[in-house]
Amino acid sequence: MTSLAAGKEIVAIPGPSVVPDRVLAAMHRPMLDIYDGELLAVTDEVFDALPALAGTTQRAIVAIGNGHSAWEMALTNTLSKGDRVLVLDCGRFAAIWGEMAGFLGLDVELVEAEPGFANDPDDLERRLRADSEREIKAVLTAHVDTASSARNDIPAFRRALDAADHPALLMVDCIASMACEPFHMDEWGVDLALAASQKGLMTPPGLGIVWPGERARAVHADAGLRTRYWDWTYRTEDGPHYLRFCGTPPVTHLFGLREALRMIDEEGLDARWERHRVLGESVRAAVDAWSSADGIGCYVRDERRRSDAVTTVRCGAIDATELSRICKEDLGVTLGVGIGDLSGSSFRVGHMGHVNPPMVLGVLGTIEAALTTMGQCPPRSGVAAAAGVIGRS
Repeated sequence: MTSLAAGKEIVAIPGPSVVPDRVLAAMHRPMLDIYDGELLAVTDEVFDALPALAGTTQRAIVAIGNGHSAWEMALTNTLSKGDRVLVLDCGRFAAIWGEMAGFLGLDVELVEAEPGFANDPDDLERRLRADSEREIKAVLTAHVDTASSARNDIPAFRRALDAADHPALLMVDCIASMACEPFHMDEWGVDLALAASQKGLMTPPGLGIVWPGERARAVHADAGLRTRYWDWTYRTEDGPHYLRFCGTPPVTHLFGLREALRMIDEEGLDARWERHRVLGESVRAAVDAWSSADGIGCYVRDERRRSDAVTTVRCGAIDATELSRICKEDLGVTLGVGIGDLSGSSFRVGHMGHVNPPMVLGVLGTIEAALTTMGQCPPRSGVAAAAGVIGRS
């Protein structure tokens, strides 16, 4: 096949996501005084905007690092060695968070969802009721798992905790979902939420963000895993500016994140969530049009639990590796690879952050062309199905 990939490559992986030109331009600047002047105003604007993003009145804490840095900050500031944590995993990433907890000396209990499904809130309630000694100190989970694209029902997890009258902290990884899907930290009773800059926040990788709620802050003083770098108390907003970052601040990332937050505010969170819902539905409509018993289909079987930020597509008898190769090398679109147990048997389409119908339809059309090239001509046009969803919206 003649390669048609010349031109601007489209990277449709679920993070790092597309960085808007406005954000890139905001980051393109020389270094400046980190102790006074403009950077202090930029930092204040970022910190003032972050609570509303997560649906909370709580101030956020920002670290230089990726999402894994936010995981470690959450654990070390609230728990002590030997504490038991219950990890609800519906794909891959909550389990990796649990692996980090085990490395830190925490007692980790993993509950895995049935493949293709989110975690069951009833299973959580039963496990919490059985914990008569209240040994479980925290429940760790992901709102959206980037590997499986399953979305957990976080309000139902809070209801399970309340029904069992259990004091464990509810900690939620929103790395894939923040600013893409509705999330209401205070309303849903989440004790700690975390995210990172490189997905829905449209900023290059480099910032981990944690929103600790009142209950998480209350146990902080007795947390035995606290370290100087991650410590919330040391990262105060009341002292010198550099203390917020435990040293030199991430200058260019702060300018970029400020611009991204301004763009989110201009669009409005409700409108942004609706845009992601429509584009997510359009991708799922395309996959459904391509689907067959032994071929392509949405990995998440419960339609209510499919993410609006990323879609994982099982390939069945179709060679997922070859499909991805054709898309990238011959057609100019990079798809997300399958992760963990889904490696080699699936691909992922990211539709998070700075995306619109032309971008999504272009990716879907490329996948459809690659399937045709492989002799796997779909039974129906996924592009037409996706366009129909977008048109009706």
